[in-house]
Amino acid sequence: MKQRLIISGGGTGGHIFPALAIAQEWRKRWPDTDILFVGAKGAMEEEIIPRKGHAYKSVWISGIHRKKTVRNLWRNASFPLKLVVSLFQSRKILKEFSPDLVIGTGGFASGPMGRAATQKGIPLFILEANAYPGLVNRWLAPKAKLILLGNGDAKKYFQEYPTVTTGNPIRSLSPIPKSEAAKIMELDPSSPTLLSVGGSLGAASINRALLAHIDKVVKSNAQLIWQCGKHYYDTLKDQVPESPRVKLLPFIENMEAAYSLADVVISRAGGSTMSELIALNKASILIPSPNVAEDHQTKNALSLTEKHAALLVNDQEAKESLVDTALSLLNNEERLNTLKEHIEKVEKFNSAEKIVDEITRALT
Repeated sequence: MKQRLIISGGGTGGHIFPALAIAQEWRKRWPDTDILFVGAKGAMEEEIIPRKGHAYKSVWISGIHRKKTVRNLWRNASFPLKLVVSLFQSRKILKEFSPDLVIGTGGFASGPMGRAATQKGIPLFILEANAYPGLVNRWLAPKAKLILLGNGDAKKYFQEYPTVTTGNPIRSLSPIPKSEAAKIMELDPSSPTLLSVGGSLGAASINRALLAHIDKVVKSNAQLIWQCGKHYYDTLKDQVPESPRVKLLPFIENMEAAYSLADVVISRAGGSTMSELIALNKASILIPSPNVAEDHQTKNALSLTEKHAALLVNDQEAKESLVDTALSLLNNEERLNTLKEHIEKVEKFNSAEKIVDEITRALT
């Protein structure tokens, strides 16, 4: 079946990696499908998607900055113009590519394409990764053919619309032996290991918390894989002491190795990362970002912590307590096993497969 498909979304890895997983599953079933990715100009998807070998076009759009500062007021002033221009660009892309359907994976990058598709009568499917839906997906929901829920807790916000819980599709992350993972990461396979991932762009408060007490990590029996984000790396590399126990990286390309070696994961609570932790049954400490819409990361985190499947540290308390909490957990085998036992019980989905199944069913 020859198909033409647009997948739109981006801004963070949490929107990009699910999009790639859906495309991979789609191509597995229908290899001759023409797939076009559409994202935001200057955003990280503009680099990642073409590198994965996919056709890509960008539109001129950015998110609304919610923190009230003079700089953000100035940046937000251009949003109405960007929205108008990006809608025009999206209509032009639709006319040229003529897709059979559009899938939006969330983030500001998916808004203009999703709206333009519904205006032209093209079936729109949207993926909501979080327990609380984002502004863009709430805007698109009334015209979407089907809303795919990464977290079933979001269903109550879409009661008027057709939904199905699919889980969030994740990138391929097959566990590998610890010895092999340690070689890849150039670390000790026998040492207890912390993995810190502050989201694909990094997290300033997590970086500050780790830096403030990095001496405790260096003096402990633990080792740390620290993805700090490319915007923070140049500053941090001169402040973090050289130690075989600390691996500071701007971005982790081989997440299979990093996850396989990690005993405890320190992370933000974005929907995509949460799905990876659930799929891999990883013990984790979640630090929800306070800078996201409607505090949706706290709602994501609670969906695990209320099941005793993860620990939660508030962002404002991270600098004082994060490292101590992490080292204490690493050395408490009973508590570690309890977290693993509970996260193993959290429902798992073959999400990419289920999403393609549900979209195919809705189209027939």
